[in-house]
Amino acid sequence: MDYNALIPEFEVSDIEQSKQFYIDLLGFKLEYERPEDQFVFLSKEGSQLMLEQTTDKELVYPFGRGVNFSFGISDVENLYEQVVAAEYPIHRPLVTREFRVGDHVVTPKEFSVLDPDGYFLRFSD
Repeated sequence: MDYNALIPEFEVSDIEQSKQFYIDLLGFKLEYERPEDQFVFLSKEGSQLMLEQTTDKELVYPFGRGVNFSFGISDVENLYEQVVAAEYPIHRPLVTREFRVGDHVVTPKEFSVLDPDGYFLRFSD
């Protein structure tokens, strides 16, 4: 496995709850884990993410304030439907946005959720 140059690592309050959210709900792949460290390494369509259960009592929900993690995926509409069907709270519903990039315009579809610890996750095509 090749590692990306930048891989975010989230401190989480409950590694099992986070695994269920990322793997079972969002479809991330478990690349490997170290149960003794309450650590997992996940991937989804080229994105990589590390999760580790924290013992830091000073972290207060929502974790990662002010940071927006954006994941480019191939079928954002399908993932959105899965999240809605699971009755998981949607932070920002699926919309088509318009952005100027240099001299042209892109129109990605995107939606956002907060993970169990309040990390802001945006998924777009």
